[in-house]
Amino acid sequence: MDHRQIEAIERSLRRVAEMVKQKGREILTQFPITPPQFVALQWLNEYGDMTIGELSTKMYLACSTTTDLVDRMEKNELVERVKDKNDRRVVRIHLLDKGRTIIEEVINKRQDYLEGILKDFSQDEVDFLEKSLHVLHDEMKATRVNQ
Repeated sequence: MDHRQIEAIERSLRRVAEMVKQKGREILTQFPITPPQFVALQWLNEYGDMTIGELSTKMYLACSTTTDLVDRMEKNELVERVKDKNDRRVVRIHLLDKGRTIIEEVINKRQDYLEGILKDFSQDEVDFLEKSLHVLHDEMKATRVNQ
């Protein structure tokens, strides 16, 4: 592999990620949540109930910052704190229907945006892109686990 090609791929991935992130933030302005709240709701939606510590780790935030974030989301009825059934000392953050609905609506709008971008791609190009991104993601996950 040519180092210039690696540079170009990295730059393209960074630019695409930035554009998707920016469009996501534009979409979020239509909803009553902030970008960090959206990220927290996504983690809870994808991985289920978590403690403040677990959510803090996923989001790379201090526990105090995450606590404030959860307080605001709980006030807006997006999440609730629930005692762990196996250990009553542990409190988990649980995604409520209102939070789940917002996540689904935002993600649907993001997917609509991507569909509009890909409308002029051939089916083969879309298939190749999907497969390549899947393989890249799997390889990155495997490399992260083995480090």
